[in-house]
Amino acid sequence: MKTSIQILLILFFSFSFLNCKNSAYELIFPEEVYQSDALVVTRISENAYIHTSYLKTNDFGNVACNGLVVTSGKEAYVFDTPTENSSSGELIEWIQSSLGLEIKGIMPTHFHNDCLGGLQEFEAKGIPSYASNHTIQLAQENNLILPQKGFGDSILLELGDKTILAKYFGEGHTQDNVVVYFPSEKVLFGGCLIKELNATKGFLGDANVTTWSSTVEKIKIRFPDTKIVVPGHGQYGNAELLDYTINLFKTRHFGEK
Repeated sequence: MKTSIQILLILFFSFSFLNCKNSAYELIFPEEVYQSDALVVTRISENAYIHTSYLKTNDFGNVACNGLVVTSGKEAYVFDTPTENSSSGELIEWIQSSLGLEIKGIMPTHFHNDCLGGLQEFEAKGIPSYASNHTIQLAQENNLILPQKGFGDSILLELGDKTILAKYFGEGHTQDNVVVYFPSEKVLFGGCLIKELNATKGFLGDANVTTWSSTVEKIKIRFPDTKIVVPGHGQYGNAELLDYTINLFKTRHFGEK
């Protein structure tokens, strides 16, 4: 009888400990881990962080722009630079000093300044830069700093014991927009191809609005297990952001409202 009671007490306290541990784990994210006037870093999962910097625009004012940092072991990859070299320097310093990680590479997801505006700072510090061949071509045509290493429609990056997939699914916000998927934590960085909930269509100067929805539909099919979706601007969420973007750019036929 005494042994049975002891077993029950052990099971009770073990369950209570695990329950408290899980609750604490859920409560910690999102967690703002760095903030300055130019840069905010927010932890959204065990090994993924959003970096947010700011871009002054004529049409939309001072726009908050998101990028992604993913980590594994002693290494990190960065996707999209902060908008300027100074804020990029802050991010590099934070990753190297506060996290104690080596930055294996930086990848702009398309050729606009909110993706590669701080690329010079990364390259000056000897950090390898990657981009699709199409992004490199468009950056060259627009007299922008060029990423060093090109790839076709996709690339699989190794990070510690994990992998990251960057892939092109079609035109949308730009001709060259790629998305990044971090399968170990089911995090999708959609960049400016994906909109936050209730967002407007935004800047369309280089967009293909007729294919935008179908491009995002392909992404939704390819990554059905996605739990966290990070847009290029605004609040992150779940797969609802994919549905919202699909519906926002659905082609309406004549006579439809």
